[in-house]
Amino acid sequence: MSAREWLDKDFYAELGVSPDASQEEIKKAYRKLARENHPDANPGNAQAEAKFKAISEAYGVLSDPEKRRQYDEARRLFGSGGFSGTGGFGGFGGPGAGGFDIGDLFGQTGAGGLGDLFGNLFGNRRGAGTANRPRRGADVETEVRIDFTEAVRGATVPLRLSSPATCGTCRGSGAKPGTRTHICPTCAGAGLVTRNQGAFAFSEPCPDCRGRGQIIDTPCPECRGEGVSTRSRTLTVRIPPGVDDGQRIRLAGQGEPGRNGAAAGDLYVVVHVSPHKVFGRSGDDLTLTVPVTFPELALGTRVTVPTLDGKVTLRVAPGTSNGRTFRVRGEGVRKKDGSRGDLLVTLQVAVPSKLDGKAARALEEYAKATADQDPRRELNEMLGR
Repeated sequence: MSAREWLDKDFYAELGVSPDASQEEIKKAYRKLARENHPDANPGNAQAEAKFKAISEAYGVLSDPEKRRQYDEARRLFGSGGFSGTGGFGGFGGPGAGGFDIGDLFGQTGAGGLGDLFGNLFGNRRGAGTANRPRRGADVETEVRIDFTEAVRGATVPLRLSSPATCGTCRGSGAKPGTRTHICPTCAGAGLVTRNQGAFAFSEPCPDCRGRGQIIDTPCPECRGEGVSTRSRTLTVRIPPGVDDGQRIRLAGQGEPGRNGAAAGDLYVVVHVSPHKVFGRSGDDLTLTVPVTFPELALGTRVTVPTLDGKVTLRVAPGTSNGRTFRVRGEGVRKKDGSRGDLLVTLQVAVPSKLDGKAARALEEYAKATADQDPRRELNEMLGR
């Protein structure tokens, strides 16, 4: 891809977000579009596959703060239309033209990506040949859903992915097995060609070898000379105990393959936890609300409550207040150090929606017997009533 083609891309439009969108908005838009256009969800749909690749490329730039900053700066300087047709760049002069060396502006970032792109584009002093240097693969993000118990105890789950990977046939060389490549005669193996236009010298990826520096006479039939192909694979992901909803797990080297022998990117798995019908969670503690009757709190009782591993019995003393929380040690979420949080059991009085005659008369007698025990007495005194 030439520098002009790269700069003319509108990554914000690809994801459907505005240029001032937050990182969270960018991530949300990418996840939505990735689910809609994923090859697994659209088998045989070339248009969806192309869209999936386009949004992945856009997310690879906009999700990285440094790459996004450089991309924004380039579009601000040159405009989304890229190059002008007069050999200049929207009013900027070259070295010695009364302006400043734009090649140096980008060539000295030391961050790769746009810095190298524009450094090569303007033919700066760092030299040719960086177009075909090794480049680390992009990071990839996917999602997995597990149930509440798996999140608390930990689990090992299979994860099926359809993503770019090093071609298994040519092992990333791009050439058909048994054939060889040779040095590109156009660029002499540099991967770049230079052309002069007025006061500028432009270096762009060689059109014959596409920046590789090598000519592939017989392309690999699987990847068509790219060295990378989209394939499905199944990974086994270990979910650690105590994982939170929305937490990301990093799998080093499981992202997109690197170029020209560089390391692969990482795979980030976003974990979504389905809620439990009975238990809740507060940090490393589990929570549980247990219904009880008024007589049980007033007279005292023993209550058997469930845990994730079995049952425990709580002793409720006479006169226990409604909403009282009991702490059961060691029945919560397993922590990184091997210890466990607690189970917090809250007692909640269950008020019957209807009483039969006998129960109603008994309750009326109770009300008469405790008429002098007004629970709102102190409140009324404070209000002067």
